[in-house]
This record gives sequence, C-alpha cells and structure tokens, in this order.
Amino acid sequence: MGQDTRLGRRLLAGLALAAPAIARAQGRTTRVINAYSPGGTADVVCRILFAALGARMGQGFAVENRPGAAGTIAAQAVARAPADGATLLYDATAHSVNPALFGSRLPYDTQRDLLPVFLAMVTPNTLMANLDFPARTVPALIDLAKSRPGRLDCATTGIGTAQHVSLELFNHLAGTRIAHVAYREMASARNDLTAGRVPLQFSNVPTTLPLVQAGQVACLAHTGPAPVGVLPGVPGLAETLPGFETWEWNGVFAPAGTPPGLIRELNAALNAVIAEPATLERLTGLGALTRPNTVEEFAAFRAQQIEFFAGMVRMANIRID
Repeated sequence: MGQDTRLGRRLLAGLALAAPAIARAQGRTTRVINAYSPGGTADVVCRILFAALGARMGQGFAVENRPGAAGTIAAQAVARAPADGATLLYDATAHSVNPALFGSRLPYDTQRDLLPVFLAMVTPNTLMANLDFPARTVPALIDLAKSRPGRLDCATTGIGTAQHVSLELFNHLAGTRIAHVAYREMASARNDLTAGRVPLQFSNVPTTLPLVQAGQVACLAHTGPAPVGVLPGVPGLAETLPGFETWEWNGVFAPAGTPPGLIRELNAALNAVIAEPATLERLTGLGALTRPNTVEEFAAFRAQQIEFFAGMVRMANIRID
C-alpha cells in the first residue's frame, strides 16, 4: 500500500471523528474572516474550500471579507476573537510579509497570536507583458531593461506584496532597474497592462491564467521550480536566474489558545476536502496547487516564509507609510 493511500485513509478516519467534536466545540456557524476582497484568488479558493467543508460536515461556515491594511485588519480581529473554534482567519502571503513590513506597529504578534491550522494552497508568481511589449523571453527582457535603466515599469498590487518582492528579486539577480508601480487592486493593474499603459506586471497563476487564455497578455515566466501544468511552455525564471523562487500562498489560522485537538481536527477535515476529486479539480484548474499538510508542516512553512520575506524587505529596503 502506497504512502498516499495510507495518508488518505488516516485523513478520512480523522474526519469521521472531527465533525462531531468540532460541532460540539462550536455549536454554531463558524465565521471565516477573509483578509482579502471578494473575487480575488484568496476569496475564490477560500469559498471553494469552506463550501466543500460545510457540505462534508453538515455545518455552516460563513465567509466574511474584511480586507484592508495588507490583511492586518482581519488578522487583528481574529487574534482578539475567543479561542473556541468559532472564528477562523483565512489569510495569504502578506501574513508572512507584515512582521518585517510593519515591525512594532503590527497590532498583534503573528506567530504568537495566530495559530496555523492548514496550508490551503500555494501558487507561483508570474511575469506578464503587454502584447505589444518587444521582449518575449526573460533574457530579452533583461537586455532591454539594462539598456533602459529605470525606464521600464512593472505593476504589482501593492508595496510589500509577493509580486513586489518578486520584482525586487528579479532586479537583484538580473542586475536591472525596472521601476515598481504599485496599484491598490488587481483590476486597475490588469486594465493598465492590457491597455499598454504599463508594460509589465507580476501577478499569480490564478489571475494570469484567464488573461492568457483570452489572448490579452503574454506570460513570460513563472517563479516556481517546476513546470506549471495550466501554463504549458511557460518557463521558470530560475532557468535564466538560478535560485529564483517566490510563492503566493493561502492558509487557515485560529486564535491563540484554541484547543490543539480542535486545530488538528480542522486540519484533518481540510486535508480530506482537498483530496475530494471535485474540489481538487476546481483548484487545479485555477492553478492553485494543494498538498496534504500537518499543523507542524504548515507552522514550519510559515516560519520559513517569514524569514524569507524579512530578508527581502531588508535587501530591497521596502518601506510602507
């Protein structure tokens, strides 16, 4: 019997035990406070997961979008919520950037006050270009950028985001000076990219995929270490710039003090959900990569991401007002 089969059976067995315990602990619909706006990648993936979890468990999970301040508004609300399993946080990559970006101004301690429950998905970042942009490969882009230092612009969805960090890492490894243009939300950045007002944009796979499929942009590269199935033929930046790797990720968190048994039950239940063929198909089609993970594995991943982004914030001297 393979390891995956054994793991799947353990997760299903854990789920059978989890549902009654979670229901007893909560006794009401669970609030899932999402740190991002409706319609974005984090919102779409969150709703897929918790709709499937609710159907499997026969219990309500109400997703409440509470965006703002790079996710800190939602995170603070959950950090201060009762530790009874009735309130969860759905957060993303900014969760691991904010400790370095805000420092002592952060109104909670990320690793102390918010406990990892489940790593929901990871996805590489992507580098898109307007269809009229003359460079269609990474080496050609580097040559062009070096010939026009500071004169090429690249859009992202904000200062300190994974996309911003990807641009700074690109400039560092390639020896270029592509200028950062920060947008408040994805729609404006996408519109300016497709209209040619900005030539380049770092994004993520789920956001890039429909634009590529519609023939609206060219995807020059992605930031993962392996081919991305939904973007066939798109190379990794590491093929030109060895060691280049950045990710966006989503995860579920609970307030500090939540009983460990309850956290493990939720982890087992969510692992079972991502193993369901219908859920897996929807997430894979978006370019949202999933993998089984324990509470400990997610905690280690978060710690590694916090360390990585802290180094990038220092290296690029990224500041937020």
